[in-house]
Amino acid sequence: MLQAADVTFAYGPGKAGLHGVSVDVPGGSLVGILGPNGSGKTTLLRLLGGMLTPASGRITIDGRDVSRVPRRQLARQIAVVAQETRLAFEYSVLEVVLMGRYPHLGAFELESQDDVVIAREALAATGTLNLEDRLFPTLSGGEKQRVVIASALAQAADLMLLDEPTAALDPGYQIEIATLLRRLNAERGVTMAVATHDLNFAASICDRLVLLRAGHVLAAGPTADVLTRETVRALYDVDADVRFHEDAGHLTVVPLRRTRREA
Repeated sequence: MLQAADVTFAYGPGKAGLHGVSVDVPGGSLVGILGPNGSGKTTLLRLLGGMLTPASGRITIDGRDVSRVPRRQLARQIAVVAQETRLAFEYSVLEVVLMGRYPHLGAFELESQDDVVIAREALAATGTLNLEDRLFPTLSGGEKQRVVIASALAQAADLMLLDEPTAALDPGYQIEIATLLRRLNAERGVTMAVATHDLNFAASICDRLVLLRAGHVLAAGPTADVLTRETVRALYDVDADVRFHEDAGHLTVVPLRRTRREA
């Protein structure tokens, strides 16, 4: 269980942050963190991952304060998939995935054959094993995202935090990433928290949602309870048709018109 309890954070005086945010990420769940740009989604992920320290409140993993967990140990428990991955050198796909094994290596220790086996298993799980010899910069956006998720898998953490995993991807790759995350959650039991502004993507994979606006939690709970016409209006200032789609097998959101937020 990963928890944020009454967490407050700001980047500086007068700058946007989080205000008394409480979030639960139960083991085995797939939690979506939704909100418009600047709502605090990425900040919350960084706090949950121990990359930022709250000004007040606590972040805990299995009851232990994240700030007191040694970095290497924390990296064995939590893997982070950033919105965009930029590398200083032209690493191969296999080398990128092997980076996920670093928390399991000692000082100055090189990857063993066992680490290579784990990396290739992660590539196979994400459908990218055939790309292992390719240079990472030569991949398409969807391929890069699957490789980065493979690196997180190779990290062998029980919990994965993903920041906008489908940003700038076309619909085909969005479906691929959604299918992959659902499968990793169901078959491997990987707990996930996914920050996104894509309502339909979140509805297609998440069993729980947290809605953030201007650093405050508007609503949180099971997806079917939280994702409604009223909450979409409160979150995005948009009137939308929210209904269960029989063919898709999940709630879908069709924006209809912009609304004016009440003062």
